[in-house]
Amino acid sequence: MKIKRKIIEIDEERCDGCGQCVPSCAEGALRVIDGKARMISDKFCDGLGACIGQCPTGALQLIERETEEFDEEAVMAHLSSIEKTKGDPAPPAFTGCPSTRMENFTRSNPSGIARMRTAAASALSHWPIKIRLVPSDAPFLRGADLLILADCGAVAFADLHREFIQDKVVMMGCPKFDEAPVYIEKFTDIFRTAGIRRITVVRMEVPCCSGLTGIVKKAAALAEAAIPIEEVVLTTRGGILM
Repeated sequence: MKIKRKIIEIDEERCDGCGQCVPSCAEGALRVIDGKARMISDKFCDGLGACIGQCPTGALQLIERETEEFDEEAVMAHLSSIEKTKGDPAPPAFTGCPSTRMENFTRSNPSGIARMRTAAASALSHWPIKIRLVPSDAPFLRGADLLILADCGAVAFADLHREFIQDKVVMMGCPKFDEAPVYIEKFTDIFRTAGIRRITVVRMEVPCCSGLTGIVKKAAALAEAAIPIEEVVLTTRGGILM
């Protein structure tokens, strides 16, 4: 029997297949299939929307439409079937978008990167690094010295790793082409919960890039977080302006 009720809707154009929504659905209604989050069955979705806050791209929303009733018995049978397969050969631990897979890198044993073609060791300690892709509750954010880097800075400044990335957690993005409200919301969540010790904003001298510092300061104010914020401005020729 179909009724009009609340249910999750997935915008496939905005979904990048990261899979962060999947574990947040206690009913197991979501799965990443062919690189996109999919609803396995409408009857598995209880319409509470617990998955929405885990989506970094805003692809999930709660709508009201006519569909199957939520079936708790079917959910229990579905979860039971999932439990039974746990002893089977495991699928890859992460099947979503590789860009969003969280990793912490160790520098104590560089042998794992010995075959990489590189002139110097990378100071990067984690993945992902894009502002939109870093989860607000990422473990590597806890008590971190945070480097918020304008995308162009990675190309303009030759000694970026030694001068700025070393011993910092980096989040990078572009205030011109990304949505400022999304950045503000993400940083506000992080500043409220992660215990960030200090922030360094490295941006370009071009006017459009100045908004990055303003975004960070606004988020800190909204979070009521007294975090020291340092701004470094790079020139388009690769120097440090201030």
